[in-house]
Amino acid sequence: MTAKLTPKRIVTTQNANGRSTVLIEDHGAPPKVLSKAGGLILTELWETKANPADNSGDKDLARKEQKIEPDLAGSLFRLIEYPPDSIRLASMDPLAHFDSMGVDTRQDIAKRHPGMHKTDTIDYAVIVRGEIYAVLDDQEVLMKQGDCIVQRGTHHAWSNKSHEPCLIAFVLLSAQPLQSIS
Repeated sequence: MTAKLTPKRIVTTQNANGRSTVLIEDHGAPPKVLSKAGGLILTELWETKANPADNSGDKDLARKEQKIEPDLAGSLFRLIEYPPDSIRLASMDPLAHFDSMGVDTRQDIAKRHPGMHKTDTIDYAVIVRGEIYAVLDDQEVLMKQGDCIVQRGTHHAWSNKSHEPCLIAFVLLSAQPLQSIS
């Protein structure tokens, strides 16, 4: 499967005269197919390492090693294209995928979907193209183009039950770990 063209990315900067200008105009870091995740296509758009973010410099902060969570007090802006589950689940190796991306899912019990995981983040997501189910421990919610979700560090997965890929834009911010309720 090959990625459809991702939306254009524009990154601004300030020139020597203090005027705003375009620093980068492209489609983000080269898309990376995550074969252990069943063929997800990840395009990194930007990363910050702290809050408040450092807006100085001209380094492309999207061209870095992929991981699921941002650095402590950091953020990630990315696109992920989810193949249909009929394709994705046939080749998915969840344990290897999550290990390679820095998330330990060994403690996750009774998964509703092989992609179930939990991160110490607050995630803002918008469906750019297609449709997908947000899978939670006790329910699933169908999301279509333009729908948004605020995912607050809870156990979740994404399930594309359609026959077309689904493209989602994500902003992940580091967050305090969600405490279990006993």
